[in-house]
Amino acid sequence: MKINRPKFHRWMIAVVAVASFATGSLTTARFAHVASVQADSDRVFELRVYHPVPGKLPALESRFRDTTSKLLAKHNLNVVGYWVHDDDPAGDNTFIFLLAHSSREDAKKNWAAMVADPGFQQVIQSEQADKTVNKVDVTYMRPTDFSPMK
Repeated sequence: MKINRPKFHRWMIAVVAVASFATGSLTTARFAHVASVQADSDRVFELRVYHPVPGKLPALESRFRDTTSKLLAKHNLNVVGYWVHDDDPAGDNTFIFLLAHSSREDAKKNWAAMVADPGFQQVIQSEQADKTVNKVDVTYMRPTDFSPMK
């Protein structure tokens, strides 16, 4: 059996070129994925649970709906969602929200800007005049490497 060397040689060059391209693409994609995961590794979530004065949950919800949520957005405090209990007897006594921050440092910086905002100072004065919250629990969380939300 006789092998036609020029065709065989071109065919091998094509296979090596395609294999090299595929390997390079996969390697590049892998490094890009690692870089994006590392870039997001500082991201944290902040869980805030407010315990309102009994009977004041509607006033607290109103405050967040009308004022506080706008101030949070203004200061890059990115709210993922707001929740109240659905069927728990204590449900009328908790207001929960979750924020996402690019880093713990950004969270600190953005909260400082919010607290200094004159609009938020008015919210604080209003809270002092008509107390709606007994206690606030704050928990910072980082996503695990297998978390669907990062």
